[in-house]
Amino acid sequence: MLYIKLICVGKMREKYFTDAFEEYRKRLTPLCRFELCEIPEERLPDEPSDKEIQAALGREEGAILREIPQDSYVCALCVEGKQLPSEGIAAMLAERALSGKPKLCFLVGGSFGLSEAVKRRADARLSFSRMTFPHHLARVMLMEQIYRGFAINRGSRYHK
Repeated sequence: MLYIKLICVGKMREKYFTDAFEEYRKRLTPLCRFELCEIPEERLPDEPSDKEIQAALGREEGAILREIPQDSYVCALCVEGKQLPSEGIAAMLAERALSGKPKLCFLVGGSFGLSEAVKRRADARLSFSRMTFPHHLARVMLMEQIYRGFAINRGSRYHK
């Protein structure tokens, strides 16, 4: 069975995001082993300098890298990533499930993204759009796309 780990910076607090996230987690339960890991987001002043942002990303970096499971395929969500159709996500899931290493790890940064070292560690970089979204919404969107990918691979009517 495919193992998927989602490593995120920050904790979701808004009920509407957590409700949507939990709905997709529930739907994924029979399809894969799923784990969520939330890394604390570094606190920054209201208008941080570039140096303060880079220092915070560096502190988050160590915690993220320690949580990545050994032998996993790592996909970082970042603005410079590749945009895939839902069928591309489905293909990624199928490829991982059939590989000798059925572990897939997605990384979602906080307000200022992910450090360069974390992005270099990733096997793939994924972007939902050139538009900017709240990182908590990105988590929900990712969960929906993972669920949709499984639905595509099963031939379900969910994906029309």
